[in-house]
Amino acid sequence: MKNVLMVCLGNICRSPMAEGILRAKAKERNIAISTDSAGTSSWHQGEKADARARETMRSKGIAIDDLRSRPFSPEDFDLFDYIFVMDRKNFADIFDLAKTEAHKQKIKLYLEESSATKVKEVPDPYYGEDDGFEVVYELLVEATHRFLDRI
Repeated sequence: MKNVLMVCLGNICRSPMAEGILRAKAKERNIAISTDSAGTSSWHQGEKADARARETMRSKGIAIDDLRSRPFSPEDFDLFDYIFVMDRKNFADIFDLAKTEAHKQKIKLYLEESSATKVKEVPDPYYGEDDGFEVVYELLVEATHRFLDRI
């Protein structure tokens, strides 16, 4: 079983959406996978995902109400096979915490999984309009399908 961690800044929008999509799509394909998500900050520790993220996911038949924000921990390098980050800033923040080359090799931009888009960073929808969550959803679904095709 592969262990996959999704990481964004606050762990209330992009990474819980990515985790929920990965859980749902892996289940549809009968792929055994363990998922979690975290943030590079602890600003929202213990909070549910943003209401707009939960609503977008709910409209797609995916529930993420059970997820709670938590900060990334250096111990995550040993717990996860893949650490997918949503943007280059998150990549740099996590990369700086990596102590070994093996840990560094686990960190990838999630949209690098998708050859269908030239976009390589998941935009942060937090300060934008509600339709930003739809855009994020579509980008994450594509990357998730590519990842599951590969493993």
